[in-house]
Amino acid sequence: MILPMYIFGQPVLRKHAEDIPTDYEGLQDLIDNMFETLKNAEGVGLAAPQVGLPIRVVVVDLDCISDDEPQYKGFLRTYINGHIIEESEETTDFEEGCLSVPGIHEKVRRPQRVRIQYLDRELQPHDEWVDGFVARVIQHEFDHLEGRMFVDHISGLRKQMIRKKLVNMTKGNFACSYKAKPNR
Repeated sequence: MILPMYIFGQPVLRKHAEDIPTDYEGLQDLIDNMFETLKNAEGVGLAAPQVGLPIRVVVVDLDCISDDEPQYKGFLRTYINGHIIEESEETTDFEEGCLSVPGIHEKVRRPQRVRIQYLDRELQPHDEWVDGFVARVIQHEFDHLEGRMFVDHISGLRKQMIRKKLVNMTKGNFACSYKAKPNR
């Protein structure tokens, strides 16, 4: 089932998401629905707060870019109760967008590598370092779990330049090609 995407201005996007128990009711269905929603919206990552749930569940599908980036062929991951444990000092800048902030793309500086702990879809624990594009996607999605969004990382000047678009989003004035739930 395709879930509605919660758009900038929705309070759930600013909440700190909670860890869930391993027997969380409907977890596997939620994960399936999040992957379907992500595919429909043509994104690479989706956090549960973006579909209205303040819980620590993230799905990532990099297979969708594998035609251009073959190293991501078959890269479909679920991160349950994920946390960033450590970050590298080395950073990189990269333009980001967000399904919850349609139509806005900005350069964001993030650590090049991060160490993460999480449970996978089969509830197996992992403690690993990720780097490059995977690290960027993870940081972007895990930010949602902390109530942060990519626009929080841009300079004050850039924020001023997109302020009107953000205000319009909070009023329901935006366009996107997927099912969305604006803040009205």
